[in-house]
Amino acid sequence: MMKKILSIFALVTALGLGFTANTFAEDAAPMADVAAVVDAAPVAEMAPAEAAPVAAEAVAVTEAAPAEAAAAPAPVPNKGDTAWMLISTVLVTLMVIPGLALFYGGLVRQKNMLSVLMQTFMIFSLMGVLWAIYGYSVAFTGGNPFVGGFGKAFLAGITPDSIAATFSKGVVIPELVFVAFQLTFAAITPALIIGAFAERMKFSAILAFMVLWFTFAYLPMAHMVWYWDGPDAINDAKSLETVLANAGWLWAKGALDFAGGTVVHINAGVAGLVGAIMVGKRIGYGKESMAPHSLTLTMVGAALLWVGWFGFNAGSNLEANGYAALAMVNTMIAAGAATLSWAFAEWFLKGKPSMLGAASGAVAGLVAITPACGFVGPMGAIIIGLLVSPICYFFVAKIKYMMGYDDALDVFGVHAVGGIFGALATGVFVNPALGGMGVYDYVANAVGEYNFAAQMTAQVYAVVTAIVVSAVVSFIAFKIVDVVIGLRVSEESEREGLDTTEHGERAYHS
Repeated sequence: MMKKILSIFALVTALGLGFTANTFAEDAAPMADVAAVVDAAPVAEMAPAEAAPVAAEAVAVTEAAPAEAAAAPAPVPNKGDTAWMLISTVLVTLMVIPGLALFYGGLVRQKNMLSVLMQTFMIFSLMGVLWAIYGYSVAFTGGNPFVGGFGKAFLAGITPDSIAATFSKGVVIPELVFVAFQLTFAAITPALIIGAFAERMKFSAILAFMVLWFTFAYLPMAHMVWYWDGPDAINDAKSLETVLANAGWLWAKGALDFAGGTVVHINAGVAGLVGAIMVGKRIGYGKESMAPHSLTLTMVGAALLWVGWFGFNAGSNLEANGYAALAMVNTMIAAGAATLSWAFAEWFLKGKPSMLGAASGAVAGLVAITPACGFVGPMGAIIIGLLVSPICYFFVAKIKYMMGYDDALDVFGVHAVGGIFGALATGVFVNPALGGMGVYDYVANAVGEYNFAAQMTAQVYAVVTAIVVSAVVSFIAFKIVDVVIGLRVSEESEREGLDTTEHGERAYHS
């Protein structure tokens, strides 16, 4: 078995390092679409201290200044921005280990608690290594609209003096800080998926699947949504055209995703649904009690997720300024509103509000505000929070049972559904008339005119692309792993519990 696992890892690493920038080239959008982009989400030159982000985290190392400004001194990272990004990176790490691990662990049965902790811990570690080897380069270097290249594989050429652009002209951060911050995103996204097929999938199969999915689903989505050359590359209409031509496909179309509604939540949620269907239902599902073994730990995990999410969302501004504060406020109140709406929905429909419902509502609100947190106003954030919980609750309490799939920890119902709603709501509430921040035009140096049809078209493009990419890659990856390793543990192992059968340990001894 170990030889099979090593063979898959060797194969996938070779595929990753040989994953050329032409992977999706035949489907590249014609540049005729660029004109629609400028109308859908115009971008603008902004004052360093007041800049509104154009598309979250879509950052590249600052390009060389134009000839006329060649003599200008190179920008120097601000220590305050750098410190904020270091803190944000730590906060997102807190979201995964221990936050997500405890949140998921409390929701499974006692005999599987340690397996969930181990899966989360190992996935975080594995993705971090792959990110340094080839992930960062594939996601955040130029190549084509769908995937980057390998110019920075093994973090080649990145030193403590290297700088990365933010969303303001002349404002930069150390590139290593950006590498570390984005590493945490690349690590938590695959870890979210495991909740869908918890308690029944082989540990070896999980790790093999994650390598494939990370390489062929996460990295292309991150590149398409977030990659561009940075604001310093835009000086006039002609330079804007150059930036659009080199940017990720969805960024160039004007899709807005501040911190990962498409790249993280829809992407992971759809993969979870595919996994839940392909791995199959847990033994005894619908007949035996599968209640969470510790809602206390789930509440602790949810609280850690909430705290860490401030780094996730406010950190995605890349600068310590008013827009980071806006993202933080929006994250706080959207999660609060969603907690209330889920609890009251349960209270009304079931007669009692539950701790599990409150925790689920908080996560749903955090998911939904993620793509919107730097683009909408506080009242828009409250509306997004209030609306997302009833929608997710309907999928968790009704649709899952109607469709008959066993999404053990409701990864699809909360993350995919909440992410889809949040991505579409971003297109609505970014409107300045509704209290949104609008999107700056770097050429006109002003907030661009809001165009509802164009912006919503861009958001739909992003949502559909995330669904299709994740579903197709997940299906193929699960099939490959099933043939080589097998997806599911034996019936005897599942009944005994994965803690002992997969890891030879127990979470509890009393």
